[in-house]
Amino acid sequence: MASSKRNNQLHIDAEALSTLALVQEGLISPVETLMTQEEAIEVRKTKMYKGVAFPFPFLLTPGGKKNEECLKSLKKGDVVELFNEGKQVGELVVEETFHIDPIERLKCIYGTADESHPGVKSTMKRLGNIAVTGEYRVNYPLITSYKKMVQEKIKEVNAKNVSALMLAANPLNRAHERMIRQTLDQSDLVILFLLKPFTKDGLRYDIRYDAILTFIENFLPNNKVIVVPLENSYIFAGYNELILDALVAKNYGCTRLVVGKNHAGLGLFYDHNTANSIFDATKDIDIEVNTFEEYVYCNKCRTLVSKTTCPHGQHHHIHYHSPSILSLINEGILPPSILVRREVSASILSAMFPDRFENLQKIYDSLIPNDGLMEEHTEEEFYIKLMGLYQTSSLT
Repeated sequence: MASSKRNNQLHIDAEALSTLALVQEGLISPVETLMTQEEAIEVRKTKMYKGVAFPFPFLLTPGGKKNEECLKSLKKGDVVELFNEGKQVGELVVEETFHIDPIERLKCIYGTADESHPGVKSTMKRLGNIAVTGEYRVNYPLITSYKKMVQEKIKEVNAKNVSALMLAANPLNRAHERMIRQTLDQSDLVILFLLKPFTKDGLRYDIRYDAILTFIENFLPNNKVIVVPLENSYIFAGYNELILDALVAKNYGCTRLVVGKNHAGLGLFYDHNTANSIFDATKDIDIEVNTFEEYVYCNKCRTLVSKTTCPHGQHHHIHYHSPSILSLINEGILPPSILVRREVSASILSAMFPDRFENLQKIYDSLIPNDGLMEEHTEEEFYIKLMGLYQTSSLT
């Protein structure tokens, strides 16, 4: 990378660093670098980049007084050091700087600039008025290592049909499991992209990751499913999310992207007064996009069914509403196994409430059938056995 005598610093947050790394690794190709002012204007007008749908210009516009002073002083050829949390994480050789309209940019990303929108509110705080473009490099081992792992796994199993599922799994429930299994039926390899947001909402990432691994390792065929963290920064917003999901999946090596029909980003959007769908937007991305119906548990059918194939009414359906299931978990309550597999619930609750019971061994020995052997048991084992007691039906 070229250099010059001038040396400056820009301070970027974790979201910007992660997004720069995604592009650097070719995971949002055909976007491969920061866009120039001319390219940004064109993308804003057409929602296309190099013949592929792309919802907004890819720019670096860091906010803050020190960053603004630095950006105003930059000239073509200057080398800028990129810092995150006090540590240098990369550098950029300046091609040009130009002013942007933050309100217009928010509308491009979210479809609105209304501060009541949670994404708008958080992005507005970190968005500057000046964009900088040029060749850059960043150091972000997480994305680099997982990309290599996926490529090696595809080669190892000689996978031709590789499917991607983007999941928050907050928490993993039975409907998620059904979707994963059905995807697996039609695939040589399934990549579960586990969303890793930059907020503290919902279950921690490590808890969700361990819960998914519990399901995969105990209830799915070995070597056919892998989990990859996907840091879904502010650019994955609204209908943009599915376009970027499709690009990421394709560039990881997937041939198919599977989404639920209740996905928030699946609906129609309007571009130049023309109604479009995600299928229109992804037709040039060279990846198949499939949808699954919403699953419910029907107490008449006594199994999971799609809403379109079940003849019984809404009053017979139990819905897999993640926020409601999460409310039970946050209160320390085991969700019924009809909603969440007991092994998954046990993994989550034992991580969320460590050392919850004063004398776990005594409670376990008093309540749980055993062979009379003195054995130590974990909280995870206790939850699994406790759910077994809940499911005893002779006295209900």
